[in-house]
Amino acid sequence: MSDSLERLYHAVIAAKDLDPATSRTARLFQRGPAKMAKKLAEEAIEVVIDAVNGDSDAVVRESADLLYNLSVLWVAAGVRPEDVWAEMDRRERVQGIAEKLPKVYADKPVQKAVADKPRAAAKAPPKIAAAAPEKVARRPIVALQGGRLKKRR
Repeated sequence: MSDSLERLYHAVIAAKDLDPATSRTARLFQRGPAKMAKKLAEEAIEVVIDAVNGDSDAVVRESADLLYNLSVLWVAAGVRPEDVWAEMDRRERVQGIAEKLPKVYADKPVQKAVADKPRAAAKAPPKIAAAAPEKVARRPIVALQGGRLKKRR
């Protein structure tokens, strides 16, 4: 899987300086990161709508569009795929590959703490449990009920 994304990433780099009149990628770079982010968000929403509607073929197509737009944004932001893979590896060690890290750990390098072993008083507290996390306002969960969702075109 990552091999295809690596090829896509390098193809985006190669296309970013082409003629915007003939290259969608070059046109996105010309329009800037705000337009890139908007296109990424639109594709993510389309994947969600197709998944809710049970249209797996459309989910596949829209997911490919989503990955393309994500690669464009990565190039613009100076993010390399190997940076993302390294973060995925780090998360797997901390939480497991099939789990998303809690927001408390998102911006900090995390070291696994061993809570059940007593420590000497001179030792520093573990980095992930130095203080209780602050209460963060949670976004409301929106449930989609009934009917089919429609994509904007």
